[in-house]
Amino acid sequence: MAGDAVRFHTVRQAAERLGVGYSTLKRWVLGGVVRTTRTEGGHHRIADTELERLAARHATAARPKSAPVASDDVLGGLSARNRLRGYVEEVRVDGLLAQVRLRVGTQSLTAVITADALGALKLRRGDDAIAVIKSTEVMIATPAPLPAPVRRERRSAKR
Repeated sequence: MAGDAVRFHTVRQAAERLGVGYSTLKRWVLGGVVRTTRTEGGHHRIADTELERLAARHATAARPKSAPVASDDVLGGLSARNRLRGYVEEVRVDGLLAQVRLRVGTQSLTAVITADALGALKLRRGDDAIAVIKSTEVMIATPAPLPAPVRRERRSAKR
């Protein structure tokens, strides 16, 4: 065990691992609830052992319905790199298919999946989700420029 190196995490990384908000964990750090090590620049770092202690201490605390997803590492086994985070805005099921509308920022994205896949994912309105986009073709377009106004020359009056 002498060769085991202690791993340290930033406050943000630790908050994601614990499933609490960054501001909550920062408040705990500043209040002395969490033991930290400071970098030369004065930043707090939290050891794995301290994270384990906090996780055990707060295991019975209420967790949010959807724990925040720390990073795209959750989907690390996929080759698709185009991932859009959002929340489920609407779910419709009709027979074998389900339509899931995901809100990503100010945009909506609709996916049609099987009803079985919907059941396996247990998606409901308001749940956090990630749209993974894989395509053999992606097209980009720009709006067509407005036509220039036609100018007619004045005819000189010949009399």
